[in-house]
Amino acid sequence: MSEDLIIKYSTQFKKLRCALVKGMGKAPHKPILLLSIIQLIAKGAIMSNRIFITADLLLSFKQNWNQLVETNHTRNFSLPFFHLRSEPFWYLAAKPGKEMVTTSSKSIKSFKNLKETIAFAEIDRDLFFLLQETPNQLWFEQLLLENYFPNSRFEYLRTERNYEEERIENEILNEPKEAYQSHIQRLRETLEEDDYAEELFVRGGLFKKTIPKIYNYTCCITGMKIESSHNIQMIDACHIFPFSLSGDDTVTNGIALSPTLHRAFDRGLVTINSGFVVRISPTIKEEESHFKLSQFSGRQITLPGKEKYYPSQESLSWHNKQVFLL
Repeated sequence: MSEDLIIKYSTQFKKLRCALVKGMGKAPHKPILLLSIIQLIAKGAIMSNRIFITADLLLSFKQNWNQLVETNHTRNFSLPFFHLRSEPFWYLAAKPGKEMVTTSSKSIKSFKNLKETIAFAEIDRDLFFLLQETPNQLWFEQLLLENYFPNSRFEYLRTERNYEEERIENEILNEPKEAYQSHIQRLRETLEEDDYAEELFVRGGLFKKTIPKIYNYTCCITGMKIESSHNIQMIDACHIFPFSLSGDDTVTNGIALSPTLHRAFDRGLVTINSGFVVRISPTIKEEESHFKLSQFSGRQITLPGKEKYYPSQESLSWHNKQVFLL
């Protein structure tokens, strides 16, 4: 049965419906996205047949594009994610209450529209189960490379490292706030609107990965730490000064919180003072239970191992004055 499935999906992968552009040949978008998905399944970053729009997938798509595409096609992540629905193994799920509003050419071309409309894609379960096995991953990678990138296939590297991810993570960890904000402003001024939207999405995704990591995946207020073999994250990266106002994704503008404390912090029911001590809003009323916010009043938060990653005094002061409810 497995052999029959390999033949079935091999045939489908060889016959992807790729737009033919005069002077450039077949559009490379679909095979690049499929290669990226195979890579992330191999890494354990995709763990079900549901394919979500993530920073990891965008970064993998971009790195594979840069390695393999030699033509002048325009890199656009939204196009293949949407148009793979014309293939028999790919299905799109719209967000609740959303309709797939397409352009006059029956497409979703903007990243903003894709994110607002699509909850996730699904691939056939049989295909996903095949791609759990390393020999099958290698088989389908080679099939895509030989059929769509015959001249550049030797440039392809399946690597654990993503160089753009490392660069952005280094900026989040080590750039001074002012330098990072200036960098974001330059990107806003120089990138096309869709490229800028993708850039912010990727940076936001890496912020969400980096902050829990430097706090050892532990809520800095409650001490909660939950690990799962299914790669489920239960600790959030919380901006102290919202990115929409500050343009600051640097590590000192973040703390690691459980989802409940994250929500309480964002709504001003909890804050942290200049001595890294928790304050609870006097406006709250609580029933007696083991889950009272007030139990954390006066508690010193858990701080990162390196002092340079401690929460910014400037950001904490802003939260104390502008968000905390008195």
